[in-house]
This record gives sequence, C-alpha cells and structure tokens, in this order.
Amino acid sequence: MKKLIYSLALVLMFSISASTVKASDRIEKAKVEMNAEQRAQFEKITNRVEEIRNMDKSHLSRAEKKELRKELKEMKNQARAIGGGGVYLSVGAIIIIILVLILIL
Repeated sequence: MKKLIYSLALVLMFSISASTVKASDRIEKAKVEMNAEQRAQFEKITNRVEEIRNMDKSHLSRAEKKELRKELKEMKNQARAIGGGGVYLSVGAIIIIILVLILIL
C-alpha cells in the first residue's frame, strides 16, 4: 500500500513540475537537411516576414492588420512544415507514459 502511495505521489510531483517537454531539444542543434526548393521557399517566407516587420503599420486599417496577422500565421505554419517542427509532449501524455511504465515494472 505504501509503495502505491509513494509511486502516486511521485507521479503527481512530476506532473506538477513539468508543464510541457519539447522532445526535439537535441534535434534542434542538428541542421535540418532541405533541398533547393524547400530552401528557396524558406528564404521567400523569411524575406516576406522581414518586409512585414519593417512596415509602417500605423496607417493600416484594422482589416489590413488582420490580413497581415493571418498571412504571418500561414507563413509560420509553412515554415514549421518545411523545418520539421518538433514533437511536444503534454502533461497528460507524460502522466500516461509514467503510469504505463509503473504498470509494466
């Protein structure tokens, strides 16, 4: 009974201490291999982002600003798709993994 209580307390402690864990921390250091077409598209996206960043947005209307935000979100999704993104583990997933490991051991 004590073993069960201690293991549940341990699981609770780990679940509270870490909200999310990015599994690709080590992978980020390695360069992502891209072909010429992907590299060109990535450069195009970064150039457009720099253009938007350097823009004077004070004279834009609300609708135009909304269009720019939407465009930036789309470009961010495209860049993540090109770069490989990463794997994120939520707190729930970590808890489930720990419980499965406890059940196995």
